[in-house]
Amino acid sequence: MKEIYQVSDEYLNSQLKYLKLLSTQYSSISKASAEIINLKAILNLPKGTEHFLSDVHGEYEPFVHVLKNASGVVKRKIEELFGNTMLENERKRFATLVYYPEQKLDLIEKEDNSEDIDDFYRITIYRLIELLRYASSKYTRSKVRKFLPEDFKYIIEELLHPDSASPHKDEYYKSIVDNIIEIDRARVFIIEVSKAIQKLVIDRLHIVGDIYDRGPRPDIIMDTLMNYHNVDIQWGNHDILWMGAAAGQKVCVANAIRISARYANLDIVEDIYGINILPLATFALDAYKDDPCTEFMPKIGDSEVSKTEKSLIAKMHKAISIIQFKLEAEIINRRPEFEMKHRLLLDKVDYEEGTIELKGKTYKLKDNNFPTIDPKNPYKLTDREEIVIEKLANSFENSEKLQKHAKFLFSKGSIYLKTNGNLLVHGCVPLNDDGSFMSMKIDNEEYSGRALMDKMESYIRKGYFLENKNPEKIYGKDMMWYLWTGKCSSLFGKDDMTTYERYFISEKEAHKENKNPYYNLREEEDILRNIFNEFELDYETGHIINGHVPVKSKNGESPVKAGGKIIAIDGGFSRAYQGKTGIAGYTLIYNSQMMQLVSHEPFSSAEESIKNESDILSTSIIVENRAQRMFVRDTYDGVKIQQEINDLKMLIIAYKKGLIKEDR
Repeated sequence: MKEIYQVSDEYLNSQLKYLKLLSTQYSSISKASAEIINLKAILNLPKGTEHFLSDVHGEYEPFVHVLKNASGVVKRKIEELFGNTMLENERKRFATLVYYPEQKLDLIEKEDNSEDIDDFYRITIYRLIELLRYASSKYTRSKVRKFLPEDFKYIIEELLHPDSASPHKDEYYKSIVDNIIEIDRARVFIIEVSKAIQKLVIDRLHIVGDIYDRGPRPDIIMDTLMNYHNVDIQWGNHDILWMGAAAGQKVCVANAIRISARYANLDIVEDIYGINILPLATFALDAYKDDPCTEFMPKIGDSEVSKTEKSLIAKMHKAISIIQFKLEAEIINRRPEFEMKHRLLLDKVDYEEGTIELKGKTYKLKDNNFPTIDPKNPYKLTDREEIVIEKLANSFENSEKLQKHAKFLFSKGSIYLKTNGNLLVHGCVPLNDDGSFMSMKIDNEEYSGRALMDKMESYIRKGYFLENKNPEKIYGKDMMWYLWTGKCSSLFGKDDMTTYERYFISEKEAHKENKNPYYNLREEEDILRNIFNEFELDYETGHIINGHVPVKSKNGESPVKAGGKIIAIDGGFSRAYQGKTGIAGYTLIYNSQMMQLVSHEPFSSAEESIKNESDILSTSIIVENRAQRMFVRDTYDGVKIQQEINDLKMLIIAYKKGLIKEDR
């Protein structure tokens, strides 16, 4: 029976302005009808594969490798296709070629003589086309075409869709491959097809926070994401810190530099983002010239850092830390609604005795050399400190590369994301001890739950994009710092950030940071249902996907919580956490048939992988199997496509009623 689409004349007339705009794209009934047919066909395709990663913390080599091998999906498809026709060592070599085509071809071309290389090219091209065909089977030809290299688009399409009913075309397809080799285009062809395969095995990439800090090159990760075909980002607390620094928020600037110094990673600040840290170095050498700054020695890991360089970093580390503690007081005092007065600690120090009183207990300080602190006015910056932080903030604001990355984080990012029935949020949904949503007063109005997260996101966008001196911009910049460290922040998820205590107090009890009650209550069904209702999620089919808190797999902790309703995917991409987790990261894979969690072993290097054809060792567990395959029509994208179909049907009615004229 023909499908009937009805709409009232009143509603149709109310939509005429929009429909006229739509008619510029679909200028006739036939064009609108053709697009409806195309969109309806797409609705009946299997859902594309989503990949979820979190807490990559600047570890660009394992991150890039996981994207290239699609968390083992490429290797699995090679096994499925060629398990009976290729030896294991051939499959490993072929997989490495798909991951790193340029570098692997360099090695192969050096090893093979000129006669063998043509045979290698020929066999490899046929195998790549077969793998590409397999990887693209769930997509429309038009979508696949978007991923194909412009120079070879027509040729690849011919090879992807051979006419099996016509044996006369065998010679035609063979001649295509032979000609690619003959005109010396085989190398480029192999590289481009390999890259197309990498794109097609991941339909959408979700980064559930924390691209920045600790690892050496977050900028490479950012550049990779900016060139990725389909990505979204849920900001982590470390990301929001750098976004705040890019906005010129001085406390965020101080924190970003402090963490970079702590991990001997100032190269990212100075060399990559072009931020001049000489004023800080000069000031630190002068102010702390006789201070060994023992408690501020950088965590160097495998880095080769000279004794002199370590000493300089330690002095800079201490200098920027003291500046940070002073600057925090400015925000705490002007934003009483942040409820952070208890974090004012510099006035709790007895500078003569070298002690501090916290929560009714007196502690001896590990370091009592404070040449820039006036005990009578401990939060006042010295003239030189003011000059240093002013210059640093200006450098952050004027770093072209950092601003480019910050704008991308804003354009592709959010505090949380609802997609395909799942809630993605870096840390938590802040709760009180009784399971109710934690609230905060903003603009003299109480906000909690989803509304609070929305309000915070609104303000941090204002903090970056509004003009200087606008009160809402200033508040938004302060909110960026709050999201880094405040108790109502879904990105932070703790009651305190005890940075000062970790530097200056030996007793571990003073370092304690209490997790938000969410982490203890999230297994309780009534509380979890309340969260699902707050975000309008289906409790039976939906999930919450978090990062932020490393899952201690080596101690038997499972990343799958609450009977599969919550999945925690921080498995330790950052080397700093791998001692706790026992692994080197998780990837969550969500395709049309299942939700699968992949745990990764530590990755040596791209060079090792290319040379020895080694891969990240990964172990998969099935989180959820679907009884029925999920189609595009079942996804959030499907809802949007259905709306497009309805709009096009309405446009056709407008054409038929003469409200809009066709342009034939």
